[in-house]
Amino acid sequence: MSFTITEENYIKAIFHLSEEGDENISTNGIAKAVNATAASVTDMLKKLKQKKIITYEKYYGVRLTAQGEKIAKSVIRKHRLWEVFLVEKLGYSWDQIHDIAEQLEHIQSDELIDKLEKFLGFPKFDPHGDPIPDASGNMKSQKQYLLSKLQKGYKGTVLGVKDSSSKLLQYLNELEIHLGTGIEIMDIVEFDGSLIIQLNKKKKVTLSKQVAQNIFVS
Repeated sequence: MSFTITEENYIKAIFHLSEEGDENISTNGIAKAVNATAASVTDMLKKLKQKKIITYEKYYGVRLTAQGEKIAKSVIRKHRLWEVFLVEKLGYSWDQIHDIAEQLEHIQSDELIDKLEKFLGFPKFDPHGDPIPDASGNMKSQKQYLLSKLQKGYKGTVLGVKDSSSKLLQYLNELEIHLGTGIEIMDIVEFDGSLIIQLNKKKKVTLSKQVAQNIFVS
C-alpha cells in the first residue's frame, strides 16, 4: 500500500507525539504538529483509519496500529540517515539539514535506503543525537537527561537536542556546543534558573533555562 507525502507526515507526527508520552493523541495536538486545521486533520484521520494505519474514535484520541508504527519508523529512518549523509558526506552543519531531509524522507526505494545505511556504516544516531531505526524498526536507546534537571557540579557530555530548530542549533553553534561537547555546571542562578557552564574544561558560558531544557546530556 502506498501513501502520499501528506499521509506520511501525519503518521510521523502521530508517532512523535506518542513518543512524548501521549497514549491517545488529540486532534488538536496533531493539528498543531502538522500546521493544519482541525477539519483537515479529521478528514485525514478518517482516511488513515480506513487504511488501518490508526485507531481513531472521536473524543477518545488517536493511536497508531502496528502497521502505522512500522511506516512511521520507516520515514524516520530515511530522514535521519539522510541527515547523517548531509553532515558527514556533504559538509552541512546540523542546523541546515532538517528541511532537506524532510524532502528526502519520502523517497520510496527501500533498496536505496539500505545501501545508504551500509555506505554510512550503519549509524545508530543522527547528527542531533536522535536514534536511527534499523530496517526492522529497532532503535538503540541511550540514557540521557535534560541539562535543566541537573545540579551544580554535574559533569558529562552533550548527547542530543530536544528542539532541532535551526534557530536553537545556530545559537548552540555560536556557543561552540555540539554533540560530544564536555559540560560542567559551575553554578545555577537562583533568580531565573539559568546555568553557568564550562565547555570542555575551558570556555565558560551562561545558558538560559529555556535553552538548558532543550539539551540532552549523558
